[in-house]
Amino acid sequence: MPQTDHDRAIALAGILQTVDLVRGIARRGQANPEDVDTCLSSLLKIDAISSSDVYGGIDRLRPGLRLLELQLSNPRDLELTRYAVALLSLERKLSRRVDLLRAIGAGLEEIIRNLPHFPVSHGNTVARFADIYLKNISTLSPRIMVNGAQIHLNNPDNANRIRALLLAGIRAATLWRQSGGSRLTLLLRRNPLLRETRSLLASVA
Repeated sequence: MPQTDHDRAIALAGILQTVDLVRGIARRGQANPEDVDTCLSSLLKIDAISSSDVYGGIDRLRPGLRLLELQLSNPRDLELTRYAVALLSLERKLSRRVDLLRAIGAGLEEIIRNLPHFPVSHGNTVARFADIYLKNISTLSPRIMVNGAQIHLNNPDNANRIRALLLAGIRAATLWRQSGGSRLTLLLRRNPLLRETRSLLASVA
């Protein structure tokens, strides 16, 4: 994967789009279905030729790019930042666990084989994504604690959607690392990343 600000901005937008959807489900029990599909579909783009291809095109990341612009220019959303940092931290730990990566890969391949019967947004597929997250990512610490209304968090379908989306967040965090992203990158390249984010937004306006 190329290591450019273009690719790093796409990866960060993917992370923020994912965690914002998680927050929406946790707080209101709602999330835009198309945006959810974009994030979950990224899990199945194992051999994508570019960062944008992971998400099916830049235009499908518009919500995440808007959030990224806000966070880079005036970072006030501490909850969103907390979720994003937690995902980046978990992904770094996951990258060193060959056993878990192998298990996740096998699970995703099984989902791909079943796509003709159960599309990416089908309840069975979402539940399978959630199971992959639960059995592999949830074994790492610290676990991500999602804040929200108990009536929504206790709903099994919502719980599955949240875990599936967090798995998609790990995918975006992997993209960030593969594109040369690190904690230092966020400090040293904040302005270039902001410029690239605005350029990407202008291209899908």
